[in-house]
Amino acid sequence: MKVLVTDPIADAGLTRLREAGHDVETAYEVEGDALLDAVADANALIVRSGTEVTEEVFAAAPDLIIVGRAGIGVDNIDIDAATDHGVIVANAPEGNVRAAAEHSVAMAFATARSIPQAHDRLKSGEWAKGEFLGTEVNNKTLGVVGFGRVGQQVAKRLGSLGMDIVTFDPYISQERADQFGAELVDDLDDCLAKSDFITIHTPLTPETENMIGEEELAELEGGYVVNCARGGIIDEPALAEAVEDGVLKGAALDVFGEEPLPDDSPLLDVEDIIVTPHLGASTEAAQENVATSTADQIIAAANGQPVANALNAPSLDEATFKQVGPYLDLADTAGRIAVQLFGGHMSEVQVTYAGDIAEEDVEYVTASALKGVFAPSDLQVNAVNAPQIAEDRGIDVTESKTRSSEDYQSLITVTVSDGEESVSVCGTQFGGEEPRIVRIDDHRIEAVPHGHMLVVRNRDEPGTIGYIGTVLGEADINIAGMFNGRETIGGEALSVYNLDEQPPQDIIERLNGDSRIIETTYVELGDE
Repeated sequence: MKVLVTDPIADAGLTRLREAGHDVETAYEVEGDALLDAVADANALIVRSGTEVTEEVFAAAPDLIIVGRAGIGVDNIDIDAATDHGVIVANAPEGNVRAAAEHSVAMAFATARSIPQAHDRLKSGEWAKGEFLGTEVNNKTLGVVGFGRVGQQVAKRLGSLGMDIVTFDPYISQERADQFGAELVDDLDDCLAKSDFITIHTPLTPETENMIGEEELAELEGGYVVNCARGGIIDEPALAEAVEDGVLKGAALDVFGEEPLPDDSPLLDVEDIIVTPHLGASTEAAQENVATSTADQIIAAANGQPVANALNAPSLDEATFKQVGPYLDLADTAGRIAVQLFGGHMSEVQVTYAGDIAEEDVEYVTASALKGVFAPSDLQVNAVNAPQIAEDRGIDVTESKTRSSEDYQSLITVTVSDGEESVSVCGTQFGGEEPRIVRIDDHRIEAVPHGHMLVVRNRDEPGTIGYIGTVLGEADINIAGMFNGRETIGGEALSVYNLDEQPPQDIIERLNGDSRIIETTYVELGDE
């Protein structure tokens, strides 16, 4: 697999990819047409914040499987476009959490005690001891805007130093806030009004862009601002004015709306604003961690395994993958069989889990079932974009679970329907490694799903199976396996034949012409 790396990452990540047998190509600082040319034959792309991965990039890379972001923020990646093109987007959220949290804490102390300013004065020969009166963090209130991984770690560290914690995050639970001893408030203004310091830890989105402007900064009167998350969240001219006019005592920023920070930025003209050049993740440990984590996710995608930190596809941890991994292909296969047997305009897909599998996180398994349902179409489909394809086409997807599983340890049933007619295909794993289709609608069978399959519904009459074998034999089509089931003696039966090749249409028509045969359907599974 060709892996294109367009922003520098630690050598440990590149080495891990090469040791896994992948061709790694670095093309730093490419943009525009050069980026489109470079990505044209890439299977994987690794970026940091310096590369804009747009719809145009995805359109230029038909073989792209995954984009790995060596870090947390993905505002430079068009995730909707990635999903439309069936490309996984994954980040490395854990690798630099500690580094980013520590830098935020350092910046809080730096602005509270004017450390860089005092350093510069002393280096220039001035002993300005009387000009710097700092602020202690003990018994002060820290407002955390965005209570994700980094925000929680900052709260943990500064909370242990005697700060009270208040947080604003619409997507965090009260229970989670309680675990960190934080007061959870409902609006940003309330958070700012209660705080002596605020630290920003939200992604840059249309909702958060310039979220903190002149009016919001006024709520923090006499306080300090720290932002080591994403530039563009704070109105920078308004911040410069608030500090210059004494509305705020100080600010410390590591990220900016435009990077590198322009020479004419108003932030550079205010002494009590500390700036650093996006150093939050710049530690040796963090850089190595995000590089190897990203490499591991690229390798997982190449091997067809779930990607741990996928943002636009279900993701699984290693322990869960061990439990549900064997059922991914089974769900895909059941979906392929069901949709080909149905043959109509479906409006609903239901995936039912029974037995032990019902106790697991099955989101990825359901995505695999949808992938199978759409596989016979002309759509470029995978587990990433299959749920989106279903939504775009108005197909209702439901998922249900039950502990009861008949005679099997675990069962997966995929049902496709138009609201009136339906087809259900039920499968299980024998010994964890041998997939079996054990029921089609009400017919109990034990079929091996593989390659070319012929599914025949017929009346349970003597000689019917012999007739089918004769017709196939006369056409020189070999039967590799046969499985039969019936509801009642003399009622309707169903047979599944594994064939060595696809039967011609005239053979199917000949079979369907016999009065004993209700319906014959060819199902293509390939070699998967």
